Amino acid sequence: MDRAVRPSKRRIVVRRALRYGAPVAIVALLVAGWRLVPASGTLSVPRDQLSTATVTSAPFLDYLPVRATVAPLNVTFIDAVQGGEVAEVVARDGALVKKGDILARLTNPQLQLDVTSREAQIASQLGAVSAQRLTLQQTRTTEETQLAEARYNLLKAQRELSIREQLHGQGFESEANVQSYRDEADYYAQRLKRLEGALTQDRKVADRQGAEIDEEAQRLRSNLDVVEASLGALVLRAPLPGRLTNFDLQPGQSLKAGDKIGQIDSEGLYRLDADIDEFYLGRVAVGERAEADLGDTKIPMTVSRVHPQVTNGQFRAELTFDRAPPGGLRRGESVDLRITLGETHRALVLPNGAWLEASGGSSAFVVASNGHTADRVGITSGRRNPEQVEITGGLHEGDRVIVSSYNSYKNFNHLAVH
Repeated sequence: MDRAVRPSKRRIVVRRALRYGAPVAIVALLVAGWRLVPASGTLSVPRDQLSTATVTSAPFLDYLPVRATVAPLNVTFIDAVQGGEVAEVVARDGALVKKGDILARLTNPQLQLDVTSREAQIASQLGAVSAQRLTLQQTRTTEETQLAEARYNLLKAQRELSIREQLHGQGFESEANVQSYRDEADYYAQRLKRLEGALTQDRKVADRQGAEIDEEAQRLRSNLDVVEASLGALVLRAPLPGRLTNFDLQPGQSLKAGDKIGQIDSEGLYRLDADIDEFYLGRVAVGERAEADLGDTKIPMTVSRVHPQVTNGQFRAELTFDRAPPGGLRRGESVDLRITLGETHRALVLPNGAWLEASGGSSAFVVASNGHTADRVGITSGRRNPEQVEITGGLHEGDRVIVSSYNSYKNFNHLAVH
């Protein structure tokens, strides 16, 4: 007869473990798998490809290092005033010249003919002006002669009248005869008065005409000077002393009026031209202090001019020396320069690096405390120098931030570090 066999205690434990433990294990595996599956927008990145830095509070040195170029302080361009063919080149490029030195000579036969013709016309006009002046002078002389004769005739008539009046008083001259002398004296008196009035008016007109004649003569002489100068402009001269550069004229070369033929650079007087990233356009201003590194010498400088035009992402600033620069500077030579943008102060800083290029300083990947993940957070950044960037918002002291390039994962917001 059959009987029930009681299972051993081990078998009972195994059965219970399988019954209740298997579901728990499955749930645990599912939870672990869910945690291991990356979130949406997550990129897996090897740890050895990342560089991190910690946000720290440190002195921020507000300066801008740039590479500047030596340029002459003053540049004067030389233009061809008149066109022509280069007949002779006297000066050479790079030579030191004095004001008035001959640089080259041009020929222009047509201009020479035009000048000769114009000189003849002006000479004829000057002759006509001289004739007008002579006529005016002759008219004035004639009027003055008539006035003198009228005064003389009046004087004679008055003397004769005086004699006749004396004779009439003695009974030797009749009243009728005396009256004729009196009438003659009155006539000459009236004539003198009319001549004096006419001469006064004529002198005013003559003075005005004389001034106009003088102005016309002066204008013609000025025109003559201009005509002669146009011929003299065929001789190219240095307008001021300095070093002649960009001067490459060749005999037989044709020039048009207004063509640039070279320039004169101030000798011994220099400035520095620096091309600066447009990020600093609002921060570099006239009057900012700077320091140039010329060998073993530090030379103080000042920003004298800022060009607002941006070309290829850069703008240009000009700096002048605060004291005489050392000798030996050459145009085009490169000089290291540090422009001071503000006072040194404490701030939250991170290293300036490749991470700023893709983010523009508006976001950063912050590494979690476990070191296995990193999340993008929005930040605000302020001033920068070659070593540091000022963090003004979004991060806290002690945060670990990825500072290597973000180019490979600029479209992701989460990183899984393995």
